[in-house]
Amino acid sequence: MSGNTEKILFFGDITGRQGRNAVKSYIKSLSEKPDFVIANIENASHGFGLTKKNYEDLSSSGIDCFTSGNHIWDKRDIFDYIDDAEKLVRPINYPEGTKGNGCRIFGVNGNRYAVINALGRVFMPPIDSPWSVVTNKIDELKADNIDSIFIDFHAEATAEKICFAKYLANKYNEDNNALIKAFFGTHTHVQTADEKIYKGMAYITDAGFCGAEESVIGMEFATSFKRLSTSIPERYEIAETSIAQINGVEILIVDNIVTHIKRINLIVDNSNNESEVNLEAGCKT
Repeated sequence: MSGNTEKILFFGDITGRQGRNAVKSYIKSLSEKPDFVIANIENASHGFGLTKKNYEDLSSSGIDCFTSGNHIWDKRDIFDYIDDAEKLVRPINYPEGTKGNGCRIFGVNGNRYAVINALGRVFMPPIDSPWSVVTNKIDELKADNIDSIFIDFHAEATAEKICFAKYLANKYNEDNNALIKAFFGTHTHVQTADEKIYKGMAYITDAGFCGAEESVIGMEFATSFKRLSTSIPERYEIAETSIAQINGVEILIVDNIVTHIKRINLIVDNSNNESEVNLEAGCKT
């Protein structure tokens, strides 16, 4: 990479052991290290939440920042370490006084990156308005001369993601001077094929997920079928398979301008003891 080019990787919801192993092996397989790596990890520990052990393991794998969502609170030890987890961002629009941080700032190649995580409100649990909370935070960051902002919007409704992204890009991005460099949708675990650059901002409605490929968004089929077909509560279980998928996006920033966004959509075999990624066998078409 030249001094004026930065490569950013974002991984969709890492789900369970299969997702953790796949992403770690993928990063290890890269011949050239990205400048900044972000991953959504709200489902990283057996599909629900994030244990301190898994946080520390993923932190040592080359991931620079972790975003999350409504499941971040599912493992009780999160309350013991979230305030000290310098890479972890929880949704910013939880009520004032909630543990953790909804925005973190990172130094990257002499630049200051801010990562914001927010929850949507359509078909989601009641939460403060992301429209006002996020814009207030971006106004603060702009006044603090932040170079680039990256947003993970963890939301259910496609329309809400598209509308919020366009609203923010129209409000804060000027020609050849985009403050918000990327807007990543997460939560549905199904990667969308609408990646684009809008007003200088890389965008995708949903980055997808990293986890068991033969599954129902990472979960075992039988229990998912029983719950969905009967509406009777059933505990979801992670699908047990060595075949995993890796979903995410790669973006390039050249001279502070986003020039490129590309989907990552691979199949990997985690059965290898070395957990090596076979890109030739795994690439989806």
